[in-house]
Amino acid sequence: MKDIVKAEIFKVLQREFVLEKPKDKNLAHYATPIAFSLAKELKRSPMIIAQELAGKFADSEIFEASAVNGYLNFKLKGAFLNDYATKALNSGENFAGSEPKQKSLLIEYISANPTGPLHIGHVRGAVYGDTLARIGKYIGYDIATEYYINDAGNQIDLLGTSISLWAKENLLGENVAYPEKFYRGDYIADIANTAFTKFGKEIFTDETRNLELAEFGKDIVLDIIKKDLAEANIFIESWASEKSYYDKLDATITKLERSGQMYKKDGATYIASTKLNDDSDRVVVRDDGRPTYLAGDIVYHNDKFERGYDEYLNIWGADHHGYITRLKAAINFLGYDENRLEILLMQMVSLLKDGKPYKMSKRAGNAILMSDITAEIGADALRFIFISKANTSSLEFDVDELKKEDSSNPIYYINYAHARINQVFEKAGKPISSIANADLRELDENGKNLLFEALTLSEVLEDAFLQKALQKLPEYLKSLCASFHKFYNENRVVGSQNEDVLLKLFALVALSIKTSLALMGIVAKERM
Repeated sequence: MKDIVKAEIFKVLQREFVLEKPKDKNLAHYATPIAFSLAKELKRSPMIIAQELAGKFADSEIFEASAVNGYLNFKLKGAFLNDYATKALNSGENFAGSEPKQKSLLIEYISANPTGPLHIGHVRGAVYGDTLARIGKYIGYDIATEYYINDAGNQIDLLGTSISLWAKENLLGENVAYPEKFYRGDYIADIANTAFTKFGKEIFTDETRNLELAEFGKDIVLDIIKKDLAEANIFIESWASEKSYYDKLDATITKLERSGQMYKKDGATYIASTKLNDDSDRVVVRDDGRPTYLAGDIVYHNDKFERGYDEYLNIWGADHHGYITRLKAAINFLGYDENRLEILLMQMVSLLKDGKPYKMSKRAGNAILMSDITAEIGADALRFIFISKANTSSLEFDVDELKKEDSSNPIYYINYAHARINQVFEKAGKPISSIANADLRELDENGKNLLFEALTLSEVLEDAFLQKALQKLPEYLKSLCASFHKFYNENRVVGSQNEDVLLKLFALVALSIKTSLALMGIVAKERM
């Protein structure tokens, strides 16, 4: 809708301009401050310029133009809103989508070590990545999603050691000494018991089988991770194994060496990342020939860029901030444009329960598990709350607040609006198809403003995706539902003279709510 309005305005202005949405919809649906920028050029008052420009739109069939305090305002006409709304209703849940765009994007997110269940620190990136992918696909982008499995290195060895030590102590009755760092929690016990049943005690007593035990444990943990994600309606398309890339290490190192930005020192191989603003040069291959964690990431990202996506997005935890520069330096040295990779950091999450810090999970050992929170508040509330605030800000919420069945709980408030509309249609005894041709030009100003708000979903989605500001979608839903509840309380629908008109309006509000929630991985409730 905004694009149609912009195209109509451009016919007259014949220059680029900013189009805004005023807070007061009674004043205008859209506005531009172009008269202020023209004032210097034309050496005239913005108020006079805006008035003259408004007169040039007198024949528009889309909007009425007016000048207020130097702003050029546009109020959409009832006929245009009615035609647009009818097309939207006929399009169903695709009404806010766009034509396919010639741009592809690979989104990598979560990528937690497969050494334990997902904890609350992973959830924000998980929900964010999944929702961003849903929105991107909906508005026409070619989106692929991926989880990078860190299944090589010390953390996998430590997983095998942790399982073995638990089994020796609890199944074989031995006295064991745990290292300073090890994995703990009920899931380690479960893996150990399963391994004992499958392999016997020999897998714990034979040190040469530690890697086999670690691989066995890793596979079980990955199944746990996939199950936890599925419970939150998150399904990742591709799972890339770090270990599987190691046979490409030598070729990638050779490719890096051609850049002239690698050197040897004390037997180790370094990348000269300080040349691209890193704090220090980084080791890629240790003096004993073992690749570092960075080496695995370099090989993986070389493979990513070889796949030929237009853009790449990594969603990481806030603690990875210092890692960005070195990785981008490596991508540059490999001969790629490092600016095609964007890295978003998810800030920390704090949970409360009844106003107090949420307790750690015994099953995790020392963390709050994603599965615990999903069980506590449900997948819908979990998904909603984790994109309700900008990823650049820390997030704190009380799980008890999200279980309330009143307007203080945003997901309840939004679902109630959708269920309320469904109930109105039931009372009226009419299907949506019977009111599809009702003339929305009969709506009063408040009704037209509510209709306009319901039809702006496509703009919200474009902004949320392009700005990577997913909080715009829950903010939009809360605003739309607040407008709907207010309008509902002020207007009688069933049995009124304009019943069909109001039902059609409500159907469009419900369509926007249902579509928005679906893009957040939530199924709108028909009844409450």
